[in-house]
Amino acid sequence: MKRTEVQIPAPAAAPVLDRGPALALIGAGPSGLAAARNLAKLGLPFQGFEAHTDVGGLWDIANPRSTVYESAHLISSKRTTEFTEFPMPDTVADYPSHRELRQYFSDFADRFGLRAYYRFGTRVLRAEPLDDSDTARWRVTSQALDGTVAVEDYAGLVVANGTLAEPQMPHLDGAFSGELMHTAQYKHPEIFRGKRVLIVGAGNSGCDIAVDAVHHARSVDLSVRRGYYFVPKYVFGKPADTLGGKIRLPAWLKQRVDATVLKWFTGDPVRFGFPKPDHRMYESHPVVNSLVLYHAGHGDIGVRGDIRRFEGATVHFADGSAREYDLVMCATGYKLHYPFLDRALLNWRGQAPQLYLNIFHPRLHTLFVMGMIEASGIGWQGRYEQAELIARYWQARMQGRPAAEALNRRKAGPPPDLSGGYRYLKLERMAYYVHKDTYRRAVRDAIAALA
Repeated sequence: MKRTEVQIPAPAAAPVLDRGPALALIGAGPSGLAAARNLAKLGLPFQGFEAHTDVGGLWDIANPRSTVYESAHLISSKRTTEFTEFPMPDTVADYPSHRELRQYFSDFADRFGLRAYYRFGTRVLRAEPLDDSDTARWRVTSQALDGTVAVEDYAGLVVANGTLAEPQMPHLDGAFSGELMHTAQYKHPEIFRGKRVLIVGAGNSGCDIAVDAVHHARSVDLSVRRGYYFVPKYVFGKPADTLGGKIRLPAWLKQRVDATVLKWFTGDPVRFGFPKPDHRMYESHPVVNSLVLYHAGHGDIGVRGDIRRFEGATVHFADGSAREYDLVMCATGYKLHYPFLDRALLNWRGQAPQLYLNIFHPRLHTLFVMGMIEASGIGWQGRYEQAELIARYWQARMQGRPAAEALNRRKAGPPPDLSGGYRYLKLERMAYYVHKDTYRRAVRDAIAALA
């Protein structure tokens, strides 16, 4: 007897819902919340999407996409990092932990009623313009935790999903027989107990984790390919980033003065085995950690060169030396990752999207990126000002004001110089780096032009 096959109908496609003049906002971390606050403050309609079940982004360690670890703290002080309109309480530490920051963002959202604008537990799968025009509407496909898919059309798109979630793993020759992982997977130093540990990369996370490992591991080494400037968190008993005067020095002079002052407090890292920096101060992000030098000086942390290859448990270094390890952790940073957007839509050039003020697409007037910015001391207020600029531009555009058209002409190019006179290293992590004061001044000027 011939078997009869039962045809199961495919699930019906989700109906497309038109959300009229509303913007779609992706992300409820610091940048997303800043955008939500400024859009709400001007009464502009928008819908927020957050894949996690609450606000805070990476600062909520319970978020599956969070890359913070148990000992994580800010590397900038609270007063240079907080939102100006919502200062952190005096009871919060100078350098808050991820737990204090998670509470801070929760309180910020409560204070301004921002949770009401979000669908939590909802991941954006795809965002695409409906046509090729410079004022295209955006179709957003999202999926809730229960699997329900929604397809909606919005007037514009604000991308604020963060820059520190997608690990950048280096290509390393050979095969390692021990544990090989990225710092994105690291949560607690217990994983180091009794092990011979190699941390690859001596940026801020790498140095923090190396210091964690010292108290648990059998041995700890740092593999570095270039030299770094190590900045202490405290100078004269105060957070180092709060001591800058009002006098603005030329870049070349500030580099010389600050590098000299730094040596008074931290000494020369070359003494501890680190390479001499191949760049001037501020041309790469400084390492805000003096404990790593303390432990290197005590022999708790060894400094090794670049890795040449793996061979079983043995790591061969570029200087010809070799050593066996049980665990290799790559502190090699993160890459920009916008999985719901076609890369071409972001005007990607080289290692990062090329956007006006790191925010505006040069042609598409309905696409904005929040938080794609790195700068020493930029803080969340720098992101807040980005959000204010987006909100004021959108308002001016909806009102048909000439100021919006003037910004459209500016963002078409040529781009402004946001370097502040510094020659930043040509690295992927520096591809969207700017000088804090130069950048914030440019953003504030753009806000004023829209007022």
